[in-house]
Amino acid sequence: MGIRLPSMILNAKQILKKQSTTSRNQPDVPKGHIAVYVGELQMKRFVVPISYLNHPLFLDLLHRAEEEFGFNHPMGGLTIPCKEDAFIDLTSRLCYAS
Repeated sequence: MGIRLPSMILNAKQILKKQSTTSRNQPDVPKGHIAVYVGELQMKRFVVPISYLNHPLFLDLLHRAEEEFGFNHPMGGLTIPCKEDAFIDLTSRLCYAS
């Protein structure tokens, strides 16, 4: 698992670079945040702090999404195919942990 982590971080950084060019067209993503598309059938857009990318719980979620679905993010932000309720529960725990 430790071997894959640098590739996940590199891929996330590449997505952030792509997003920084597209975020000029989407001014609703504040500096220091990233758009995350969450859902199984219908994707819903969330804006979360970039600091979440360093949190072990969020990294675990990204790792599971990568293993199951690959690292293809056609919407310009991170795409996490999980239940919306699970994502909201996880991010609310991260919010209170900060």
